[in-house]
Amino acid sequence: MQKPMELKDMILVSVDDHIIEPPDLFAKHLPKKWADRAPKLTYDAARKAQTWTWEYGASMTAFINAVVTLPSDEWGFDPSTLAELRPGCYDVAHRVRDMDANGILASMCFPSFPGMCGNYFAVAKDKDLGLACLRAYNDWHIDEWCASHPGRFIPLPVSPLWSPELAAEEVRRVARKGATAITFTEDAENLGYPSIHTGAWDPFFAACVDEGVVVAIHIASGLAGGFPGRDSEPLDVRYTMPTWNALPCAANFLWSKALQKFPDLKIALSEGGTSWIPGFLDRMERHYDKQRWTGADLGGLTPTETFQKHFLACFICDPSGLLLRDRIGIDNIAYEVDYPHSDCTFPGSPEELWEHFELAGATDEEIRKIGHENALRWLRFDAFSHVPKSEATVGVLRARAADVDLRVRSKKEYRKAWEAEHGAVR
Repeated sequence: MQKPMELKDMILVSVDDHIIEPPDLFAKHLPKKWADRAPKLTYDAARKAQTWTWEYGASMTAFINAVVTLPSDEWGFDPSTLAELRPGCYDVAHRVRDMDANGILASMCFPSFPGMCGNYFAVAKDKDLGLACLRAYNDWHIDEWCASHPGRFIPLPVSPLWSPELAAEEVRRVARKGATAITFTEDAENLGYPSIHTGAWDPFFAACVDEGVVVAIHIASGLAGGFPGRDSEPLDVRYTMPTWNALPCAANFLWSKALQKFPDLKIALSEGGTSWIPGFLDRMERHYDKQRWTGADLGGLTPTETFQKHFLACFICDPSGLLLRDRIGIDNIAYEVDYPHSDCTFPGSPEELWEHFELAGATDEEIRKIGHENALRWLRFDAFSHVPKSEATVGVLRARAADVDLRVRSKKEYRKAWEAEHGAVR
């Protein structure tokens, strides 16, 4: 009889983490004609902060919520310079060591300063410059960040939102470089672009299907001007509600003609959780049964069948979703850590996940599917050609990272260590 799985035996893949981009990312990948106009990480001595700036303005603070191993009383919109961050946020070698220490085999990393769907580049009035910078970002992400440690990072380039045709071209270009996913927005219309219901995005969706590329949609990637909310609302409202943006996003795609036109289109909903899905599907089923006068046509499938065919749902901490995993679809759930944001589970991700697996009474097969198999299958990522399964478990990864310092340290401590190695931030 096979020995029951233990925590140390799990293999974990995170389909939603984040990169805090280093200042030299454009150096090797942007044509010289654009070099002087590229976004640059600049230091404002008066504010004691670094911000990505170019001729079209500045990004939101690039380091927002990059708080892993900072004391909780220092969390918020700080830290404001790379010097105050855990090095794993921006240095890929340190990131892999942190992944080992957390027992994570592979990670798919969303961008930070470009926005989670690349909308930073879309604001450029000079579209040639915007496209050149976007492609340089994607090349850096694939050729440096991901390629530096084969088998550890699932490439996630960004798409040029201002043009479905250019987005289709970029899908085909990055697919040739090995990408099997690309970012998109949860609400193109809210960002000033055509709705998915207009058919304008058909070239992009067609390219994704042709190339086997998953459309990766992160919560809050369709919010023009940042998080919505009234000045009177507590921050807690603004930071909890975007999670539910995955619901209207899923509804729009579910009822769109895109899934009929492109029956092999795959969509990953990042950081949206899973606990809302059973109720969502209940409502979709009843509507489809009772309200046929609307003319909705799912091509002979039910809403539940349509969801399970097209959507991968992802969660950080969602015990209710695990309890209802069969209603969601056991083949449609993947895990995420959300490193280095404040909602992430680092460095105790396996412990928290294992506790919830036990609470849900998950079988070994279900643990394997949710922990890594679903992610690797949906994203067509062959991690085990680089890292044998026997070396990919939580226990083995952590054993080789026993020397990684996981202490809580203040921004002041991180800054002191940075200055000793790099000098003062300028």
